[in-house]
Order: sequence, then C-alpha cells, then structure tokens
Amino acid sequence: MIPTTPVIVKDGIANPAPLGLCAFGMTTVLLNIHNAGFFEMNTMILGMGVFYGGLAQVIAGVIEAKKNNTFGLTAFTSYGFFWLSLVGLIVMPKLGWGAAASEGAMCAYLSVWGVFTFCLFFGTLKLNRALQFVFASLTILFFLLVAGDATGNTSIKHLAGYEGIICGLSAIYTGIANVLNEVYGRVVLPIGTVTSK
Repeated sequence: MIPTTPVIVKDGIANPAPLGLCAFGMTTVLLNIHNAGFFEMNTMILGMGVFYGGLAQVIAGVIEAKKNNTFGLTAFTSYGFFWLSLVGLIVMPKLGWGAAASEGAMCAYLSVWGVFTFCLFFGTLKLNRALQFVFASLTILFFLLVAGDATGNTSIKHLAGYEGIICGLSAIYTGIANVLNEVYGRVVLPIGTVTSK
C-alpha cells in the first residue's frame, strides 16, 4: 500500500546566512574602526577582506544558490566580491598594476554599491527587521563614505567609521541570532520576523 501521509524532506544543507552575515559584519567592523581613525590601513584589514569578508561570503552565497535563495545568493556573493575588489583597489597600485583610484573614482565606486544596497533593502522588507537594519545602515554607510571622499572632510569619514561599526555589529548580531535560535530551537535573540500578509 502506498502511504498517503506527506513526508517533509529537508534539503540537508545547513543555513549559510550566519556565515555570510558574520563574515560581512566582522570585516565591516574592523575596516570602520580604521575609518573612525583608531588605526592605519594594514594587513589585518586586507587579510580579513580577502579571506573572511571576501571568500567566506562568496562561499555562503554559493550555498544559498543550492538552497534556491536568490536574495542570499545575490547579497553574499556580491558583498564577498565587493571586499575582494576593495582589497584589489588598495593593493593593485602598490604592485604596479595600474594607477591608484582617484577620489572621484572612489565616489563612483561607493555610489554604485550604495544604490545596489538600497535596492536590496527593499528585499529585506519581506524578511526580518534585523536584516532591514543591516541593509539600511549599510546604505547610509556607503553614502557617508561617498560624502567623505567627495569633500575630503575627515569628520565625515570618522562619522562614517562609527556608523559602519554599528552596521557591522548589527550584521554580527543577526548572524549569531540565526545560529543560536536554530541551535536552541526557540528565539534566543529576536530578529523581528516579518509576518506575511
């Protein structure tokens, strides 16, 4: 006899979002401690940008693709390659692989990422409040960085650094909340789930 009771089949793939969020958040915090003026640009930031902010997010994005999550695929792979490209912008001129980007070029670079982030923010409106905060604060961060580069105003750059630390911490919180809520099978850290209408 053929059973008629539906069987729930899990895809057997772990949730990659915490990895992507923590990779983004921790790297963002460290870069923006620099932007806030606490230490110089150094290999610690570049290393994080390549291996955690960059490669770990790309890996998370590829796993999101396996889970049929278009938003996760687009966000994590894009920001992973953002970190890799940012490190490239810093390192390539030092290797003699082209001229350093001008302030105008950096404004264009940061602006397109700001617009991209603002567009993705609308996707978070169907997800949860924690992600909404991450993407809203990241949008603000990009445009503060644009303003800092466009004006050369150190105070704006430092303000961007502090705002970026908040953005990064919010991503870490969201990533850790996903881990703990899943491990404990209940809401340990709330993320403000959006109810569908």
